[in-house]
Amino acid sequence: MKKSKHECDVESCFLCRLSMKEWLPAVKEHKKNFEYKKGEVIFKEGDPVVGIYFIYKGKVKVHKKWGEDKELIIRFATGGGIFGHRGLGNDTVYPISATALETTTVCFIEKEFLLASLKVNHDLMFNLMMFYANELQESEKNMRNMAHMSVKGRVANALLSLHSKFGTDEEGFIDLVLSRQDIASYAGTTYETVFRVLSDFTEDKLINASGKSIAILEVEKLRAVVSSESGV
Repeated sequence: MKKSKHECDVESCFLCRLSMKEWLPAVKEHKKNFEYKKGEVIFKEGDPVVGIYFIYKGKVKVHKKWGEDKELIIRFATGGGIFGHRGLGNDTVYPISATALETTTVCFIEKEFLLASLKVNHDLMFNLMMFYANELQESEKNMRNMAHMSVKGRVANALLSLHSKFGTDEEGFIDLVLSRQDIASYAGTTYETVFRVLSDFTEDKLINASGKSIAILEVEKLRAVVSSESGV
């Protein structure tokens, strides 16, 4: 981690966009900009809670331990997104970890200033509350999928989720390059299973895989896989 040379424009991130104009000088005074390299851990599970992070540029994975030597990726965050908020409230340590997937610039706000901001910025409080509600719904959906959906369905669902969140590059590949292990951690399965399922999808011409890059060729057919494999 190092201090970023790129200053936040006090307009792009969640906090800045939803704070009153009169509050922005205080935000500018309290925010800290940091830059993380690809693969650098921003904070890890069990670290003391110090504040919340808003992404200015880059991509981050939010993950937690899953058994002895595995991890489960909870979600991904990109420009304008939030992470570290799971440590707010009564928790004194972060229940998850966060790792940069590429060079990432963040705005960091200490917990005390965020709480002060919420008290005076009603739009910020409302939208953060809605963010928590939406994330809770998404977490409940993911738990249901883990319990009822087959591995094939979960992998298809993971690919569709990545496609929706990050879009595609000029060549049509999902605009986020992940290792097969990361895809496995996101789908809640093993590397070997992901490798086999992706090979099946490639053979069926649902996706095109080139190295670590993946392009979805048949979105509707992949959605049909999710529906047919849900088990509910």
